[in-house]
Order: sequence, then C-alpha cells, then structure tokens
Amino acid sequence: MGDIGTRAAGLVDGLRERGVAGVTVVWADNNGIPRSRTVPVGSLPEVAEHGIGVSTVFSIFDTNDGIQYGAPGRETPSGDVRLVPDLDRLTPLAGQPGLAWAPGTQVSVDGSPWPWDQRSLLTSTVDGLAARGFTALVGYEMEFAVSLPSEDGAVVPAYRSPAYSPHALLEIDAFVTDVLRDAEANGLRIGQFHAEYGPGQVELSLGAADPVRAADDQLLARQTVLAAAARHGLRVSFAPLPSLNLAGNGWHAHTSLWRDGQNLLAGGEEGPGTTAGSAYIAGLLRDLPALAAITAPSIGSMARLRPGFFAGAYGFWGIENREAPVRYVAGSELLGLDHANVELKVSDASANPYLALAAILTSGVAGVEENLVPPAAIASDPGTWKKKERAAEGLEKLPTTQAEQEGALVACPRLTELLGPERLSAFLAVRRADAAFAADREIEDVLAAWRWRY
Repeated sequence: MGDIGTRAAGLVDGLRERGVAGVTVVWADNNGIPRSRTVPVGSLPEVAEHGIGVSTVFSIFDTNDGIQYGAPGRETPSGDVRLVPDLDRLTPLAGQPGLAWAPGTQVSVDGSPWPWDQRSLLTSTVDGLAARGFTALVGYEMEFAVSLPSEDGAVVPAYRSPAYSPHALLEIDAFVTDVLRDAEANGLRIGQFHAEYGPGQVELSLGAADPVRAADDQLLARQTVLAAAARHGLRVSFAPLPSLNLAGNGWHAHTSLWRDGQNLLAGGEEGPGTTAGSAYIAGLLRDLPALAAITAPSIGSMARLRPGFFAGAYGFWGIENREAPVRYVAGSELLGLDHANVELKVSDASANPYLALAAILTSGVAGVEENLVPPAAIASDPGTWKKKERAAEGLEKLPTTQAEQEGALVACPRLTELLGPERLSAFLAVRRADAAFAADREIEDVLAAWRWRY
C-alpha cells in the first residue's frame, strides 16, 4: 500500500466510529450538475490510491442526461477514467450521518491528467498564477428557491413575504436552523443566510477561500442544503430561473486578486486604489460575453439575464451597482480597504464551478498583465436608458442565445486556450444539445424540465 492508501487507512476507523458506512465522491459535469460514486468506507484506502472507475461519457452528458457523441475524442462509449477523492476535503456529512463526502478529480487510467477533467484545470490555473506571483480568494453567494412538495413539480414557495424579513423565514425556521448547524459541522463558513427578494427564495453566502476550495465548498453547500430540505419535506431549486414567474437564482462569484500580501483590488468608493485592480476589472469586461458562456451557460441562465432584475444584462461595470454584471464591492474604514472584491453576477448553478473560476481568474489576470484600462464605471441601470444612449456608451446586451454565447467563446483566445480542445469541444457539444432541446419548446417548459436538476 502506498502513502496515500496508508493515510486513507488511518481515516477509516475514525469514520466508522462516527457511524459512516460509505464515502460519496463528487464531481461536477459541464452543466454544473453534481455527479457521484459512493463506495463502502472500508474500501477508502484502495479508492484513494487507485480511484473509482467512471465512464468517459460523463464529459458529454447534457442537462437531460443525454450523451452527445461526436466531440473529438468522445465519439464512442469506450474508455474509462479513474475518480480519485481528495482526502484533504473528506467530510462526514452532518445531515447524512451514514455518509462522508469528498470532491474527486478524474485522471486517466495510468494516473496522468485527463484532458476533460475540470477540477484539475482550476488547480493548474491556480498553480500557474502562483508561479507568476498571484493568489486569489473566492466567495459565493448562492440563491435558491425553497418549495413545498407539489404533484406537478411546480415550485410552491415555502414562504411568501415580506422580502428580506425574519418574519418570512419563520415558516421554514427548522430548515434554516438545520442548514446553519449542518454547514458548520461540515466545515463550511457561512457569511449570512436570509430571505431574498422572490417568494420562497433565500440566499446563503460562503466565506472566501482559495479558488479550488471555494468550488468544492459550492458543491458541498448544495449537498448540505438538499439534505436539510429532504429532512423537512421541502424541495430546493438551484436553477438559474425556476420559472418565468419566479425570481432568478444567481450564484454570484466574488473574487479578489493578491500579490505580495496585497489585495490588488483594495479601495473604496472611488474604485480600486491600484492600476492593477482596475486592469483586473478591465480584463473581466473585455471577455465578459465569452465568460458568461462558461459562468452562466444554460438556456435558463440567459432567460435570467433580464434588465432590472439585478442579473447583469448589459456589459458594464459599476461601483456598488447591483445591476452591473461586474460589480466592484468597495472596502471602507469600517471593513478595511482589503475587503474590496469584484462580484460577477452572470454566474449560476448551471456553471461547472471549476471551469467558471478558472475562466474568471484567467480573464482578470490577463487584464492585469496587459495593463488594460476599464471604461468609466456606471452608477445607473442602462436597461432604463434609450437605445441610442446605450449605443453612445458602447453598451451591448450580453448574449441571449446559445449560438451567440458560442460565438463569443470561440472568438476569445484566452478562454479557448484555457479550456483546450478536449474540454472546449465537449462543453460546446452539450450546450448545442441543450439548445436543440429548447428550440421547439416554450421557454416555461424548458425551465420546468431543468427546475430540479442542479
């Protein structure tokens, strides 16, 4: 037994003492949907050393679980990869006491990197930034709808109103309590949990962490919330837009970029105090249509990007402007200037979190290294402007079709190089399949089909 297997063997007795019978190893597919394998706890040493067998076709699963053969290297069902758990993130689940959880990395059968794996891409991206002197912190705000069960699968809001009120959460008090307790036991740092704007909608914010941990935490938070909901007879929709009649769910990614112990985005109400911080924003803006193709890639994502809904429908940035897709969150004397970060609003649960964060960091750091300068920040909502006023400022709506998103992505050399031909072709294959599924259906029917998928 190798060192990793020996280490895993040392964990087994402790897991058994806690009543853990199995370990669920999780990854996210190209639709942001978590997939998994569960193994008996006693097999953890073998699994940690040699991985779990997983079919290669998961890289070309679409949102409906269809398999989209034809992408280069993914023409047939033949082949196997190994799913290797990250023992550093092994977590006994408070809400599912018989199970532990770990994120997994997919590797080739000889142990080498698998070109379609997403988690390893983020890991290598972070390592590449470190080699150039950069580190990053990421925190997620996760919005979702809490529903009573319904026979037709519709969302029946578990509370109605008032928005942002403690009165609203009284109706789901036990669920909220369990989420907070379970999250702490699972090692998740919760910034806040509150009733959101829409009926039955809540928001949970995760504390900032290194990018790989932040992506892992996003998946673990989903599992934590779903387990608590199941115990209370509730359903949870993480979908970007569960219905046209409901509020959209953004999973806003807050990033900060650091060098030599300094937050390059540090600053106050005037914006970043360094040219590098401004350049980071400029890098995000330059690639924003292509970024959105990765961070908000589904049909539901694009339906959510409606002006006036704090979703970020037009390509601009603003200082504390909640309508801006790229929002600068200022520091202050109370919080400290290092509190500053950039929130990307065009981000949701249909994005693979590892791909999304790798893309965000790649675009932003490219801006820093090229000394880009952003346009002036906008303080108002361009959705209320006349068309000629937006044209005068060079503002365009972000892509609203899969074809437009694909065009923006393939035209962006930074992000196509980041993904590589294998990941890019598989990603586009499932995006095209989803678009084909939606083509002959009413948008409400498409949203209903994917309401509970994420």
